[in-house]
Amino acid sequence: MIPLEHSLRQLFHEVVSECYDSRLGMRDAEISSYVADLLTEFCSAENVYRIRDAAGNPVREVGEMLLASDPVHGTASSFGEERERRKHIGDYTLFFTGMYPESTHRWGELQGDSFFQMVQAGKESYYIVSQFDLFEYAHEAPFFARLSGSFEACIYGLNMVRGELDRLKAISPPRFLSASGPTTQIM
Repeated sequence: MIPLEHSLRQLFHEVVSECYDSRLGMRDAEISSYVADLLTEFCSAENVYRIRDAAGNPVREVGEMLLASDPVHGTASSFGEERERRKHIGDYTLFFTGMYPESTHRWGELQGDSFFQMVQAGKESYYIVSQFDLFEYAHEAPFFARLSGSFEACIYGLNMVRGELDRLKAISPPRFLSASGPTTQIM
């Protein structure tokens, strides 16, 4: 896990907040923070491909993830595991449809997961997570209901985030590695 004070996490929080709050008009600090933390955690491929098949290989197709999340007919060993897998499916589909929508078209051709199927799976998955509204999950349930209800807006906001990150990358000075870490060259 990337520490809370890490500059990458701080950058994602700033950019997501700017895009969601100021540009999109989605003034929900909890959603903005969740999405920024999602971007931070998904910097590690291990977190992106958290769901594994029986052989331990990462599951990359949303349809297979959905099957794996079913505690009755799939491989989820409990309803708690179903909730965690559904949460991950929501996160996964939000990330790829928002940050890399062009990749969903390629996947649609190769694996059968179209952009619209991924959106539907993500919204449905967050909705299912919101239905776990008892005991330790009661306080999170309304949040996931809001996230499901604003899924398309979150996708649009993430697309703005990607544009802003591309813009920042284009204007940043070149960095060079030294023995003590990255440095900025000043000309």
